Amino acid sequence: MNTVTAPLFAPAPDWTGRDDGPGAEHARWHSVISTNAEPQEGAVHLIGFASDEGVERNGGRQGAAQGPEALRAALGSLAIHHERTLIDAGTVTTQNDDLESAQRTLSDKVYDLVTMQGVDGMTVVLGGGHETSFATHRGAYEAIGPMHIINFDAHFDLRTASRPTSGTPFRQIADLAGSDFDYSVFGISQPNNTKVLFDTADDLGVTTVLDTELAEMSMREAVYRALASVDGDLPIHLSIDLDVLPAAVAPGVSAPAGFGVDYAKLRAMVSAVAATGRVALLDVVELNPDFDVDNRTAKAAARLIDDAVTATAA
Repeated sequence: MNTVTAPLFAPAPDWTGRDDGPGAEHARWHSVISTNAEPQEGAVHLIGFASDEGVERNGGRQGAAQGPEALRAALGSLAIHHERTLIDAGTVTTQNDDLESAQRTLSDKVYDLVTMQGVDGMTVVLGGGHETSFATHRGAYEAIGPMHIINFDAHFDLRTASRPTSGTPFRQIADLAGSDFDYSVFGISQPNNTKVLFDTADDLGVTTVLDTELAEMSMREAVYRALASVDGDLPIHLSIDLDVLPAAVAPGVSAPAGFGVDYAKLRAMVSAVAATGRVALLDVVELNPDFDVDNRTAKAAARLIDDAVTATAA
């Protein structure tokens, strides 16, 4: 008997959320977002990547494939305080263990969205494990060329492996971009990254800021460091791995942090980078709803996405 599998790409689902009445004064994400509309110049496009094959390959706990659904649910009831056009383009799903084909499909979708959005738009990718970031970056890179990368993460994700995992995306991007590779990572946990990863980061010219260094900075200093890492006129790829947050704030992740970065400080840095108006690509990854508590991780992630979108509209 033939086994039927789910499609590799699924249209966007219907959004739901709190309804306080009609009119712009009551607008929430679920009431204004368009689903499966054609990409538009200047729009904020969302696309999901339901994948945790890379997490499994990297020895992490499974569940991140449910991240896009949980992020949409958490975003749905958030009130809208901007006039950006929001479009949900659907979800790419990894089939069985074929991560590579799913990544190629996501790259192609991101290419289309980034090409159409122009300089004033942004593509937001709802992960998924951090294997999401290679696919998203490749699509955007093929569309618009080199980008600054700023990653908020407890891990470098610069591993070398025989096949892609959630630990390899920025090593793969380095190989793709060559001399154009420009990578900064904020929130690195020294005990959770081996010496070879620190050496690899040094060899690749990575700007590294430890979680302990961020803890000693004022809010203003942290924002300044984040902005300095993306100084210039290149488009920006902003990546947020939710395991950068303390486990008490973000228990629902693939690898919970024992220390982490203060949530208010992370919000300030994310908002400041988004306010440059140059974020072409934002991905939010490693949400694992199976281990979340009262949806606090999903809610924290949704607020970061909303902050970034709102900041670009300021």
